[in-house]
Amino acid sequence: MTIKHAGWLLMTIMLTVGLVGFGGCDSGGGNRRQNTKPAVGERADMKAVEELSENAFTKYFTPVKTSVSPAVPAYELPLKPADIANYDHVMEKLEFNPVADKIAQNGFGVIDKWQVDKIETMYEILQNLDVPNFITTDSLLHLYHVQFGKTLKDIEEKQFHPQLLELTTKLQNASKSQYDTLPGELHEAARLNWAYFTVARKLLEPGAPVAEQIEDEVEAELKLIDDHDGFSESPIFIYNEDYSQYVPRGHYTRSETLQQYFKTMMWYGRISMLLVGKDLNPAAIVEQPVADRQTLQAALIAGLLTSEEDALKGAYDTWHRIYEVTAFYVGLADDLMPTQYSTALRKVLGASWEWGALLEEGTLGKLREQLATLGAPRIYGGTGKLEVQPPFTPEQLKEALATTTGMRFMGQRFVPDSYMMGKLVVPTVGVFTGQGEPFTLVQAQGGPVRGFPRGLDVMSILGSERAAQILAEAGDTAYENYDTAVGELKAEFAAMGENAWHKNLYWSWLNCLRPLLKPMEGEGIPTFMTTEAWADRNLNTALSSWAQLRHDTILYAKQSYTVGATALPPMAEKKIVGYVEPVPEFYARLLELTTMTRAGLQALEVLDEEATRRLDSLAEILQRLLSLSEQELANKELTDEDYKFIEDIAGHLKWVVAGVEDQGLETTIVADVHTDGNSGNVLEEGTGYLRIMLVAYKMPQGHLVMGAGPVLSYYEFKHPMSDRLTDEKWRAMLGSGQAPAAPEWISSFYAAE
Repeated sequence: MTIKHAGWLLMTIMLTVGLVGFGGCDSGGGNRRQNTKPAVGERADMKAVEELSENAFTKYFTPVKTSVSPAVPAYELPLKPADIANYDHVMEKLEFNPVADKIAQNGFGVIDKWQVDKIETMYEILQNLDVPNFITTDSLLHLYHVQFGKTLKDIEEKQFHPQLLELTTKLQNASKSQYDTLPGELHEAARLNWAYFTVARKLLEPGAPVAEQIEDEVEAELKLIDDHDGFSESPIFIYNEDYSQYVPRGHYTRSETLQQYFKTMMWYGRISMLLVGKDLNPAAIVEQPVADRQTLQAALIAGLLTSEEDALKGAYDTWHRIYEVTAFYVGLADDLMPTQYSTALRKVLGASWEWGALLEEGTLGKLREQLATLGAPRIYGGTGKLEVQPPFTPEQLKEALATTTGMRFMGQRFVPDSYMMGKLVVPTVGVFTGQGEPFTLVQAQGGPVRGFPRGLDVMSILGSERAAQILAEAGDTAYENYDTAVGELKAEFAAMGENAWHKNLYWSWLNCLRPLLKPMEGEGIPTFMTTEAWADRNLNTALSSWAQLRHDTILYAKQSYTVGATALPPMAEKKIVGYVEPVPEFYARLLELTTMTRAGLQALEVLDEEATRRLDSLAEILQRLLSLSEQELANKELTDEDYKFIEDIAGHLKWVVAGVEDQGLETTIVADVHTDGNSGNVLEEGTGYLRIMLVAYKMPQGHLVMGAGPVLSYYEFKHPMSDRLTDEKWRAMLGSGQAPAAPEWISSFYAAE
């Protein structure tokens, strides 16, 4: 083995260390982030600062306890209309005859009725029709999505956009100064950094000037971003970048300011300054001189960001504020960050050094060795449009991730579902071994492979046996190594401590879905909740909420990519009142998430009074619903005041949505969550118009009542990556009847008109 190849092997081993489990090396800039303060000019004086750890935000979490012994008497299925006290009244008011068979069979059923996309509006309609309210978990999950999206949007639009412009301008000017003063390769690295920050400045401020020395690269990058056609070689960074990602989506289409912020943060979040070139690793994305230059670029940026020069004062504080707040929402970066480069520079060169030391023989090698100990990214985000050849193995993904290691200025974040999905496609999962053409199948040059994951994969790993069953029945598990990969992921997540689910709002939101994915077992559970159809409905609810989570975090969550390959007796008096879907553990977890959101955003000083009132209102409602659901499961009769609260839920919800613009309340949203380079398609996850669910529930007096409440509609489909959907395009598809079909498996509870 040559020395060169020995170095490549050592580097590859070091870069893949962080890939196993969540307890290993954290390449997200959290546990190892040490700040340093180098000067802009010839000297750099390094100084460490406080870390932002992966568990920095768990202090905002407060547990909510719940305990109940279910004691609701069962009823026999199938039901007859005469079994339900208000059956004729509800059917007459809602004209829901198509769903009658589902109600008889399961005790509940779901149907489309009106093109309504606001939760509070649906409850108002039901109240006006004198139909008892059935308060659904879908309603509360959607209302939390409203809070999450609204607070994040306001912070980005009102605070972060101007702060990001100021930070970018400082770094642009400082890079130009370095270009004017630094010698040799540092001179060219500074010029490219100048171009890098100028692209960002132009995205934030389109009228900003562009200097002649960098005009060609900057204008070429801006054109690729504006065209957003897909993969193309970056003029500045000389590797393939997916420019289709720069189409503003999610809530970022709602103003010009948000569109500018989206494109800039996508640029800062996706572009990597790569660590390894082909001399060190023949499979590397770029030639060695390019990797050397990009490593110098990263070192220079790390120095500028933490500089104490007057021209850069406050730069690090601004960068850290944006990173910390967004990390509270979504999590830590999946790639190396500028602060980690500062720490590595300090270890290699000492606390005080000259920039020219970076050009001395052996310095870059030592710097790479330090950075390699931090591990490679855990999610392949499309950098370089990598390809692998059969036979496909999990090791190929590790090797591919090692080649993408490098610094991102404000890297996209590690999220567990992207991690799962990235491990359930080729090459970790191999060629197709089944029959037919399941949803996940892609015909690649290397054969028929699993090019797409599914939302059901995520739910299966989070604990849904029903999701696993549906995947198997659809043929989506018939691939080499699929069972092994899923088994490893399930074991990995099952082994995590409870604190892992409270590390940030993203993880806590997923944690709220987990009670919906496991059946409530034992005696005393309401009959309608014991059917397989109810498990399917809960799965639909969880997937819909997950789609909303991905929509709200589309800018920050690192998207995974597929590597290219080649009857009861009548009663004298029957009380007709509403009901709360009785899932106390769900309400407890959503209450925990809501209070954590309020506490964290308030501590970070980004929460305004209106948002505080909304979150407080939601917390009060959740506390009330938690108590009511516990009493229902214990088969205790609620007070007249409690029943009045359920009846008037639309009025209570108005406080939760006060001040939120109409677009922020709509359930019709979409988000692309995975890109398959083989087919040129993305995986879209969306929610559509609200559906109505009718449920027969038993009152403590012993009679059955039927109530109604809104449930979310869920869609999963493939779409060209050159046309990543915005909410506006999705709503047009829904309104014109061009939306894809609903999942087949919801037919157990859903009756199409």
